[in-house]
Amino acid sequence: MSIEEVSAEKLAELFHHYHQALGPDFGFPRMGSQESWENLPREEKSRIVAAARLALLEVAESSKSQEDARRYFAKPGEAEWGC
Repeated sequence: MSIEEVSAEKLAELFHHYHQALGPDFGFPRMGSQESWENLPREEKSRIVAAARLALLEVAESSKSQEDARRYFAKPGEAEWGC
């Protein structure tokens, strides 16, 4: 799956899920079901989805610039040596 195929909404939901699940491993108290994605206030969901959308755009842009930089270099085994 490419980065363009990732839904910002799904990424936001997964990020929230793992953020909650890993909290106790980092010393944060486990929250009850009130912190589930379904129970988050609409404004909070919108904020997390907007952040996920911006992150996806940034990742897509950085991978595009890396591809542009690589196009000037020969693939392994295809370089011509000498003058």
